[in-house]
Amino acid sequence: MRSKIFCNSILVLFFIFANLSAAQGLSIKQFNFINPENIVWNSFSAFPEKVKLAILVGNPTKAEPFIVRVKVPNGEKIMPHVHPEDRIYTVISGVFYIGIGDKYDERKLQAYPPGSVVILPGNTPHFHLAKSGEYVTQVYAIGPLGLGYLDKQFDPRIKSK
Repeated sequence: MRSKIFCNSILVLFFIFANLSAAQGLSIKQFNFINPENIVWNSFSAFPEKVKLAILVGNPTKAEPFIVRVKVPNGEKIMPHVHPEDRIYTVISGVFYIGIGDKYDERKLQAYPPGSVVILPGNTPHFHLAKSGEYVTQVYAIGPLGLGYLDKQFDPRIKSK
């Protein structure tokens, strides 16, 4: 199972790099800032269409620290997947629901209110649901960013081809 996830993650990195290759956030090499009203939200091919991603710091395609925000509208699901990188989530707004496991099961969802910090070790199978309204999380990790769905039928990058 782990080797299958690893191989799928490598393939997924290719698609992510193609999608993020021109995207760059603020440099970590100099003082800088971004105000909330200047955050640019974009579609991300690895997410369902309504889910948006904003790159705030760094370049997620490189082996460097990065910070992104993810905005998930009410009712949207992100099916079981893994990231090769360790992640630290901070809930910015709304309630962040995350379940651990390789099968989607709403009974496994745990709710985290704004201000919560959630640690997700790399290659941990998990899933999300915007169960009680839109939520925004901020993700800190060291790239490159990767995302591999455990069941390819739920991968929007494959569906769109």
